[in-house]
Amino acid sequence: MTIRDRLDLYPPIGPYREHRLPVSGGHTLYVEECGNPRGQPVLIVHGGPGGGSNPTMRRYHNPDHYRIVLFDQRGCGRSTPNACLENNTTQDLVEDIERIRKELDIDRWQLFGGSWGSTLSLAYAEAYPDRVTALILRGIFLLTKAELRWFYQDGCSWIFPEAFAEFQRLIPPSERDDMIGAYHRRLTSDDPATQLAAAQAWSIWEGTTLSLIPEPDRVARFGADSYALAFARLESHYFVNSGFFRRDGELLLNAERLRSIPGIIIHGRYDVVTPARNAVMLHQAWPGSELRIVGAAGHAMTEPGIVHELIRATCTYSVGATDR
Repeated sequence: MTIRDRLDLYPPIGPYREHRLPVSGGHTLYVEECGNPRGQPVLIVHGGPGGGSNPTMRRYHNPDHYRIVLFDQRGCGRSTPNACLENNTTQDLVEDIERIRKELDIDRWQLFGGSWGSTLSLAYAEAYPDRVTALILRGIFLLTKAELRWFYQDGCSWIFPEAFAEFQRLIPPSERDDMIGAYHRRLTSDDPATQLAAAQAWSIWEGTTLSLIPEPDRVARFGADSYALAFARLESHYFVNSGFFRRDGELLLNAERLRSIPGIIIHGRYDVVTPARNAVMLHQAWPGSELRIVGAAGHAMTEPGIVHELIRATCTYSVGATDR
């Protein structure tokens, strides 16, 4: 594939409708709709947990063909209360997605999610398979103990030793055998300064490792106070609780529930945040899936090869659409 052949993002668009949707436990979700109000429905499921949606996420689907729905999950982005951990579990988020579907009077929809967005999309599809027309998933994260150990304890640290040393620096050696637990204690501290310092270190570690080519501007965005606090608090909350799954590897164990759903799995070969092994295991457990490994890519959804494959996938499932 040459640069001339590579698919690129659709032009920027804004929402035609925005919602403030009250849900259980005192949370209110921000929800927006873009594209064609009578188009094929798709829900964009952002990463993190705690990452929030952003305008670039509107640009992977043809706005003439798709009714594009984005939302900020509990505790992050424009949802309120910000950085709130109470009543914030995977099961809560799955039911929030179902609430949004009903509120918008959508019968069935495509789910489009990457990283934690792939985790949550799989959890929803396994709970409500009859409501999903297709899954487009990137940077597969199954939220297993092995994956958490790889990224926060011993694995990715071998590839980014300098950045991991900075990540460790905030934690005394006596606590470093459980980095997630050590950070979670600080991120739930009563001292705002302690919370913020931990949030920035946590978020910068992840921002540094996301793409094959370093992006200093993204690292700076991840370290910004307002973003880092929700991102780090929510991630550590979910990870210290094993994603609120009852069994380690639950998403793979329940993958037979996806048998009626077609899907495309896209994964960067050099993804060090969620290694490609995750994508291969999911593909093997989900007979209706297609696996596309992108050679010159890491984890970020904005890397050129990942963008190309994501847009090619959305064209594949666009009713009546032709290739761009």
